[in-house]
Amino acid sequence: MELECYPMTHRPPDMVPGRQSRAWMDAFASRHPYRCLPLNMANTTGWEILCPFGFTAEWNGGPSQADIKITPDRPNPELDHFVTSHFSRGVLTMHPQYLFRTPPGWGMTATGAPNHIKDGIQPLTGLIETDWLPFPFTMNWLFTRPCRVRFEKGEPFCFISLVEHRKLDEVEPIIRPLESNPVMKGQFEAWNRQRTDFNNRLAGGDPEAAKEAWQRYYFKGELPEATGPAPKDHVNKRRLKTPRVGL
Repeated sequence: MELECYPMTHRPPDMVPGRQSRAWMDAFASRHPYRCLPLNMANTTGWEILCPFGFTAEWNGGPSQADIKITPDRPNPELDHFVTSHFSRGVLTMHPQYLFRTPPGWGMTATGAPNHIKDGIQPLTGLIETDWLPFPFTMNWLFTRPCRVRFEKGEPFCFISLVEHRKLDEVEPIIRPLESNPVMKGQFEAWNRQRTDFNNRLAGGDPEAAKEAWQRYYFKGELPEATGPAPKDHVNKRRLKTPRVGL
């Protein structure tokens, strides 16, 4: 399966597999947030498109295009081809500068890098039918208040991932009591017992619990108390391919 990426300019922004690290996660004692596998997997399930240069954008709260002022770190003739105030009302528009083509039935989500926090501005999320669309899309950010924000060179401004979205129409959510699935109920109760016991031992100063620090059932893909076979397709590290040049 290929994701075809057609540059719309002679020097398109760099695109790299999603990176796990986040500054706010690094700041925690012992980098605790990295123990959360769902965070790590979300951070790396897609590709980052990176700012080709640094710039600041400032919104004064007004409704017009002119109410956003964009200033590059140094004069850049490519500025307007990359970042503009196009939609007005505090929307900052950035151009990935690629035309993407996905296999039939597959679309592309475009948003900000997961769990990459920027104060004062929020990435908007789009789902694009890239299996037929013959023109590129834009990445948009919405100011949440009048302020100035900064994007560094090499910072992700767009995060793309693929979804077989047409199949979602076939999915029917069904709410059932947990008792209707005895196997899952037993697995949940085993986890709950282990979790409660571990937290009690940790709160009580048990040295073994303190040494263990956290339970790793999900990270390791294991079921507590051997209540069932371990999942064969569990993933705890994403290894996406780096874009390469093709003919």
